[in-house]
Amino acid sequence: MKKVIVLIAISILSLSCGEHKDNPDNTDFTTLFEKSGGTETPTYDEVITFYQDLDKAYRSIKTYEVGMTDAGKPLTLITFNPNRSFDSEFSDDIDVRRILINNGIHPGESDGIDATMMLMRDLAQGKIEAPKDTWVSAIAIYNIGGALNRNSTSRTNQNGPKEYGFRGNARNYDLNRDFIKRDTKNAQAFAEIYHMISPDVFIDNHVSNGADYQYTLTHLFTQHNKLGGALGNYVHDTFQPMLEEDLKSKDWEITPYVNVFNSVPEKGFSQFMDYPRYSTGFTSLWNTIGLMVETHMLKPYKPRVEGTYELMKSVLKLTAQNGDQIKKIRAEAFNAFAKAETYPVQFALDTTKTTTLEFLGYEGEMIPSKITGKERLKYDRTKPFTKEVTYYDYFKPTKEVRVPKAYVIPRGYRDIALILKDNNIKFKQLKRDTTFTGEVYHIDTYDTRKSAYEGHYLHYNTAVKTTSQEVTVAKGGYLVPTDQDGIRYLLETLEPEATDSFFNWNFFDTILQQKEGFSPYVWEDKALEVLKRNPQLQIEFNLKKSLEPQFAENWYAQLDWLHKKSPNYEKAHLRYPIVRMLN
Repeated sequence: MKKVIVLIAISILSLSCGEHKDNPDNTDFTTLFEKSGGTETPTYDEVITFYQDLDKAYRSIKTYEVGMTDAGKPLTLITFNPNRSFDSEFSDDIDVRRILINNGIHPGESDGIDATMMLMRDLAQGKIEAPKDTWVSAIAIYNIGGALNRNSTSRTNQNGPKEYGFRGNARNYDLNRDFIKRDTKNAQAFAEIYHMISPDVFIDNHVSNGADYQYTLTHLFTQHNKLGGALGNYVHDTFQPMLEEDLKSKDWEITPYVNVFNSVPEKGFSQFMDYPRYSTGFTSLWNTIGLMVETHMLKPYKPRVEGTYELMKSVLKLTAQNGDQIKKIRAEAFNAFAKAETYPVQFALDTTKTTTLEFLGYEGEMIPSKITGKERLKYDRTKPFTKEVTYYDYFKPTKEVRVPKAYVIPRGYRDIALILKDNNIKFKQLKRDTTFTGEVYHIDTYDTRKSAYEGHYLHYNTAVKTTSQEVTVAKGGYLVPTDQDGIRYLLETLEPEATDSFFNWNFFDTILQQKEGFSPYVWEDKALEVLKRNPQLQIEFNLKKSLEPQFAENWYAQLDWLHKKSPNYEKAHLRYPIVRMLN
């Protein structure tokens, strides 16, 4: 049973009030989007009121308040469940395929907010046939702080609606960079919802930036090579083509997200790599099929919302039709990762494999700018084209690690253990001081961003040195086995070389600073004694001076090198505190 806390009580209370007649007051559920002719989107309060009224009117709809956000308000989760009963609809015992929809992560990109309001209403009213053995849920507005910060100018590139929310949340974080690092309460609440539901399919609704083209709809599936194995192949070779064909049958053309800026798509473009900082990258760590909807910013608001609505309808239908296969292939994915001996933590574009798209674009050319006098890009919508375009949608691993049996986390890093716990990671606390032979990492090299990125100075290009050592971990430390459903989450966060590891997000920056140093005039004499006792070190020192002129000219670098080779050098400097247990 998942943790549902008071949610069960709320459901039971709502079902114990006698026979429920759908919409007895004939409440009008026409949305503001529809009333305005497709030009306006409602405020946060109006959205929540709409869903609360829908909850009161239809037994199949239920709203829940879950967690807390940086705006001081909880997330509102809506579920559509035509088979509602006294049992918790979040129970593991109910064999249904689960879909989770996320809206308003960037509230200026409000298309999904309006489309989901209509989708949930039409499901409740029977205008859309309820998908068989499929359970639908949605977060009304994820970035509440951004939704409350309404304006009509900040989306410079976007064609409507009249007013909308702001990209940054109540603390000015971009929430679609925060899923793995969890700086915001929003991300913490999302994790609670995600693990409570354990969705088979996840949809995150967005609006694009970038090039101009004919499509209203583009899709951004989680990268299939990173998703891995049979599940990745299924998404790339089966589910994605089925979605494209189903939309085309409804006269909705769709293409992969056009990942180009200040260039023309016909030169070719690559798939976007959704690392775990992004929503679909995070959900892929539990083998969820993830899809970002990216409507085109320059298209009018009305068709953008209508396209998002039709896309979600198609996903519901396809999930219901292929539910048994999705269940089976996700189970196989969990088993495959449980048996894996190695795991890829870094990827690069594989230019030897490509896909050819029949792309619907507009002719673009570089012309002189009337402002700068320099060359600028200009699209000509009077010149549409259909061209074959090279799409680079294959990535290859560039770094793999051996999967350990467990990680051991010192008790001082309780904050890490609490994050793991919030993501359903199981672990035990050591009841006594424990000594074992483990793999220890020392940070060898890394680069750091020169400017702030989402509240961090992010590390990248991290490389480690590995040694086998006898390690003693004090009582209260955390033993975290990898033999669990969250194995991918553990590897992506606890392996320093992984792109979105906790190390790269600055969780362990204290180990990068040397705490104890030396006074040169004191160390000079001690260093001489060290060299006398260690002839081999003297040979290495002389060789380094002869081969590296800059080193030979830098007296402090020489003393520092010797200090780091001596017993005086602190063991904690650059030593990654989490130890890998192989047996």
